[in-house]
Amino acid sequence: MKILVVIVFAVALSNVYGSRFERTLTKLSYDVVFENNFMPQMMIFDFDKNSKIRDWRIVDDVVMGGVSKSNITINKGGNGVFSGHVSLDNNGGFSSVRHQFNSLNVSGYNKFIIRIKGDGKNYQFRVKSKLNEYHSYKHEFSTNKTWQIIEIPFDELKATFRGRLLDMDSFSNSILEEIGFLISNKKEEDFQLEIDFIKLD
Repeated sequence: MKILVVIVFAVALSNVYGSRFERTLTKLSYDVVFENNFMPQMMIFDFDKNSKIRDWRIVDDVVMGGVSKSNITINKGGNGVFSGHVSLDNNGGFSSVRHQFNSLNVSGYNKFIIRIKGDGKNYQFRVKSKLNEYHSYKHEFSTNKTWQIIEIPFDELKATFRGRLLDMDSFSNSILEEIGFLISNKKEEDFQLEIDFIKLD
């Protein structure tokens, strides 16, 4: 009953304040309906109109001689937009964007939650425990041209290096120093991925 009251009240506020309240409503309803609690979560990055876009770094296949191009911007809605063109020329084929930060202790969490809106293409969510490690951990997800909330358990993040899966355990580390998104579908294509937030649960 308490959940229903909260949702009805939230919808009423949404009708009054419109799109300005939409993002808050989405995050609140997720916590109430899907989690049914208000357990502490750790927000890693929550895009808004004042986000420091320089905190995100583009890494395309040009580092290996390719010619793919991408960028990240903030749109009018305050969301991050990772977009560009993947080319297979010169043995290329990927674009990525990464966010690095001081070490976070993630030992009390077991999954990532991301809110994204894609273009119907497949993407990878990637993390690194230590920046100086050669490998990262990836989880591939599909998009459907609508807003999606995707949960990524730690044990679904597989160790990878240069496109190859490694014979290593899934991500279970207590330290996190990098998150990012990558597209590499083995074909030439334009792409656009809108990002609202990335957090830990």
